[in-house]
Amino acid sequence: MDFRIFTEPQQGASYDDLLAVARATEQLGFDAFFRSDHYLVMGDGDGMPGPTDAWTSLAGLARDTSRIKLGTLVSSVTYRHPGILAIQVAQVDQMSGGRAELGLGTGWYQREHEAYGIPFPAKRFGLLEEQLEIVTGLWSTPVGETYSFAGEHYQLANSPALPKPTQSTVPIIVGGGGPRKTPALAARFATEYNAGFVGDAPEIPARLERVREACAAIDRDPSDLILSIAGTTAAGATEPEAARRAGAIGQDLASLRSGGFAGTTDEVVDRIGEMADLGISRVYFQIMDLSDLDHLDFLAREVVPRLQ
Repeated sequence: MDFRIFTEPQQGASYDDLLAVARATEQLGFDAFFRSDHYLVMGDGDGMPGPTDAWTSLAGLARDTSRIKLGTLVSSVTYRHPGILAIQVAQVDQMSGGRAELGLGTGWYQREHEAYGIPFPAKRFGLLEEQLEIVTGLWSTPVGETYSFAGEHYQLANSPALPKPTQSTVPIIVGGGGPRKTPALAARFATEYNAGFVGDAPEIPARLERVREACAAIDRDPSDLILSIAGTTAAGATEPEAARRAGAIGQDLASLRSGGFAGTTDEVVDRIGEMADLGISRVYFQIMDLSDLDHLDFLAREVVPRLQ
């Protein structure tokens, strides 16, 4: 099992804030630093100093870190044309020496689209399917050849399909609870299927079974697909310490216990163990308080070693 740090910078974070967390992530031995891809604060708060663009900030982190994987959970297909996205991710992969990963989804937060004038079509699943095909098609086109695509939403004519990522295959993450289309896309395009948040626990076994069935339907070995889960995290050596961390992000520890990775070391380890029993091998600790680097240190020292 590997462990990743997952952040929500739209709630209020500068690049320097993200860099501090990414460097702690690297120094403490976590596998990756991931961030959401949003442009507007959610819930209470002013979101100061304002949003940071996901792939711009990951490009900076590509130069300011040396080991950890870097990616989005997840980028919205409404934000970028697929040709531009392919260029951005390939460049971050080059800048990082082959450490970029792309999580891609349909997008859901209509208010941020309204705030920044981004079109938000009612039907977006077709956009996701075509973007996955285009991005992977551009990357896999041999150098010296061109790529064309004629779809309902996008048309590319004789693209040189450059630049190429450093990695031969940039890992693709697809997630969600859709009963039919999402598992099929994950089976077809993804390196990793994210089953959502641990708070969806009653639904997770069915989601995993559907994506395994989708893999089998196209003769893909289901064990080839990494299965992951995310969870809002508020952990501590004692219950008061965990409660303090939950309070710092405006959450109640009791509710986080059922909906995230929260509580004492034993509680968090047991919760992750339940996910491992379902076949999940990757955990995203969603860290909402980016100023609490001691939280990452606690997870690295007290939680992770008991699960490896």
